[in-house]
Amino acid sequence: MPFTASEIAELIGGEVVGDGNTILKNFAPAEHAQPGDLTFAENDEYLSRAEQSAATAVIADKRSSSQKKVLIRVANVRIAFAKALGLFFQEEAKPPGVHPTAVIAKTAQVDATAHIGPHCVVGERVKIAARVILHAGNFVGHHAVIGEDTCLFPNVTVYPRGKIGRRVRIHANSVIGADGYGFVFDGQKHLKIPQIGDVIIGDDVEVGAGVTIARGALGSTVIGQGTKIDNLVQIAHNVRIGEHSLVVAQVGIAGSTTLGNHVILAGQAGVAGHLKIGNHVTVAAQAGVMNDIPDGEKWLGTPAQRAMEMKRQFIAMRHLPEALKRLARLEKHGDKDDER
Repeated sequence: MPFTASEIAELIGGEVVGDGNTILKNFAPAEHAQPGDLTFAENDEYLSRAEQSAATAVIADKRSSSQKKVLIRVANVRIAFAKALGLFFQEEAKPPGVHPTAVIAKTAQVDATAHIGPHCVVGERVKIAARVILHAGNFVGHHAVIGEDTCLFPNVTVYPRGKIGRRVRIHANSVIGADGYGFVFDGQKHLKIPQIGDVIIGDDVEVGAGVTIARGALGSTVIGQGTKIDNLVQIAHNVRIGEHSLVVAQVGIAGSTTLGNHVILAGQAGVAGHLKIGNHVTVAAQAGVMNDIPDGEKWLGTPAQRAMEMKRQFIAMRHLPEALKRLARLEKHGDKDDER
């Protein structure tokens, strides 16, 4: 769908420098842009590339100027970029209705505006709200609740009693509410501890592909509003993640750990169980967290420590081979003195 530069500026909160009536038909990176395309430039280097490209207009920051291109100047280029992409590349609308191959329990409540795709199964007393989309092959267990405008991509499984908020996106092959890993050894074998809790996912959460979120053993596993979870993440039973946190690919969080608001767990970080991670904490990639972390701190390494402490240790380790050589020379010299 084409837009004028002025229309885009209004929708993304920017101002036009140049002809506001310029028609823009597509969004593309500078190296692939064609006439009629909009591109973006986060810095002077990107702006130089954009000016040399075939693009007609550029999203740039408020300091930018150009003699060659129409500019849409904004306070934050990255935010404007995300909004502009949403204008040009809107997801295909799904029509309301239930596919003939779907199996819907008689006691389920499915809003008339929801889309239930092929081979979906909706259990007893499930509540599916307005404009929910179940793409294909989804299973929603009994007594589960799915809020307005939520989208489940193919083959997502929601176990019984799962509660999913509004505007949530759960990508393919994720499992919400599987049993937590709970066993007790009786001296001869491992006895399963029944996992009778549930999962609660807040509004505006996004869950990547292949994610597993275990139900609580007794209470709830909770994912706070606005939190974004990347692909292949494991979240164990009774974990509680606060609001607007980021959990990056292949992170593992052990049972009963609590994360505050605005936490970042970088890729492949591991967090042990029964810990408390404060608000605005960042844990670096591949870190292994074995202790509570206070608010606002950055930790890295395995076992993880405060960033500055760990960096000092990294620097010391770089000098360790030479230090060992020097120590060996000193010991050798000392042995010669002893012989005298």
